[in-house]
Amino acid sequence: MWCVSMDRKSCFSALVRITAALVLLSLLFLCGCTVKKLENEKTKDIEFTVVAKEEIPEELKEKIEEGKENPVKMTYGDGEYLYIVRGYGRQETTGCSIEVKAVYETENAVYIQTELKGPEKGEEILEKATCPYVVVKIEYRDTHVVFD
Repeated sequence: MWCVSMDRKSCFSALVRITAALVLLSLLFLCGCTVKKLENEKTKDIEFTVVAKEEIPEELKEKIEEGKENPVKMTYGDGEYLYIVRGYGRQETTGCSIEVKAVYETENAVYIQTELKGPEKGEEILEKATCPYVVVKIEYRDTHVVFD
């Protein structure tokens, strides 16, 4: 032990200083870390447009095609608009659609609520796999998007 050559009082004093230094260093590191809580209390509804497939920017269209077999939650910004993509992955039949229930802003995020809808009653259903997705366009903003 390194206190062997010191008297008891000096050893205790050194241990107290080392402990104090470690506590201060720990506090310094912990103070640098923050957790930002995403508040989901709506501050306002956001006007949005559901984008037709032919109007989706090419770069975004390619990214959607690459991943549409699996559930997709993606955003894409071009400086003018923010595109929000929500896909539900591979569905084994036709007739599925996606309803955009809400797009709203909170203090520090944009929330989007969507729902996968099954075929309408009486609709002809084919045993053909589809990958439904929806692309929503809003004015560009640099913020988090939460898929609710």
